[in-house]
Amino acid sequence: MPDRQEGIGLYDVQSVNYHLWKPCNMECGFCFARFEELQSLLPKGHLPKDDAIAVVRALGDSGRFRKINFAGGEPMLCPWLPDLVQTAKEHGFTTGVVTNGSRLTPQLLDDMADSLDWLTLSIDSVHSEILQKIGRRERGKPPMSEEQYAALGVLVRERNIRLKVNTVVNRYNVHECLVPFILNIKPERWKLLQALPVTRQNDGDFGQYAITDAEFSAYVERNQAVEASGIKVVPESNELMTGSYVMVDPAGRFFDNMSGSHTYSTPILEVGTETALAQVRVDAERFERRGGRYE
Repeated sequence: MPDRQEGIGLYDVQSVNYHLWKPCNMECGFCFARFEELQSLLPKGHLPKDDAIAVVRALGDSGRFRKINFAGGEPMLCPWLPDLVQTAKEHGFTTGVVTNGSRLTPQLLDDMADSLDWLTLSIDSVHSEILQKIGRRERGKPPMSEEQYAALGVLVRERNIRLKVNTVVNRYNVHECLVPFILNIKPERWKLLQALPVTRQNDGDFGQYAITDAEFSAYVERNQAVEASGIKVVPESNELMTGSYVMVDPAGRFFDNMSGSHTYSTPILEVGTETALAQVRVDAERFERRGGRYE
């Protein structure tokens, strides 16, 4: 394991992503957070409410992190998500939720308005046929429309929650230009992620989604015009995504993808944050290079 004290160290990685919920109501083929290996360990795909809250408290009490993002699966399937966000805010975190938007309602936003700082919408395209091919749709329903996504952006901004968009760039949307849509929905940040293969998560059918580094760079260049309107574009290549995140899985364990697959720690609630964190690897220099440090 690299010496954490040289140069930029682990203490500089002040953001943690808590993938609190394995279940998802969409079927994105490139998804690298399926956690199928949890089925025997965690049959419901998530911790009980009290344990999940205890994980957030442990992360906060450690003093390691300043920002927490709640992800999944789909975190808005979790009925106690507002309690987790509130707990995080009480522990001094800047809070964020990453969602596909399908279960985002005015009431849910109202429930979190006082404790949620950032809301990230996962939007890979605004074209139904592309979303259909990706699997970015609820089972048995058509994909969300451009108008529905734009309306969610309005709901978020009306509550003074800061808006971000994540787009996974893959074989089906790589030639798209989303500039008009992004200028309409007006996020503060737009993260462009090159579809990432992870062994035992999405490698079975990943070939149909893979793109080259050159294709990813061309997508970024084509869409970067939104920066002239004050929207920050944050590209993340496969190289920058690998090993640059501190992540917690639905079982409350730290995990990394440094080796191209997931490596898990002992559960945080069993051994504590420091011991569990020492069992995974994080490249703090990549964290800085991908723009992980922001307000």
